[in-house]
Amino acid sequence: MLDYPVLLLFPAALAYAAVMDVFTMTIPNRISLAMLALFPVAALLAGLSMHAALMHLAAFAIVLAFGIALFALNLLGGGDAKLLAVSALWVGYDQLIPFIAYVTVAGGALALTFLAVRSIPAGGVQLPEWAARLYKSGNGIPYGLAICAGGLAVYPKTALFKLLII
Repeated sequence: MLDYPVLLLFPAALAYAAVMDVFTMTIPNRISLAMLALFPVAALLAGLSMHAALMHLAAFAIVLAFGIALFALNLLGGGDAKLLAVSALWVGYDQLIPFIAYVTVAGGALALTFLAVRSIPAGGVQLPEWAARLYKSGNGIPYGLAICAGGLAVYPKTALFKLLII
């Protein structure tokens, strides 16, 4: 009975991060920290083996290292790097490549969408502050949306999900 709320932790956290990124262009640390802290609880409740849990941890470490490198090169925001890494923790090593592929495709589609929308003159349309910030060229894009899309796409295929759904 307790497994179902735990099953929803990852998708709910991703959705919240995506919404926060759209409205504020930041992903609060508390989201990534909560996901990091709740993973061991989910792993225990799911009965994830120690080997599997360590492989999830390895996925987290690999993605965190790459995320830090991309952040240092100013190619990815800090919140995005942390969310990507902690999402890899939940997704695990087995689904890491599909996860990164989905995030990449969603991120590309998101970038093309933003380029197209930003090329349209705003005219006299009065936008809310958050929408005006998104519309303005040079402000980056809320990549948390792409991370959310990738995570939600692969989550049902993960070992954690399958163990919790049983």
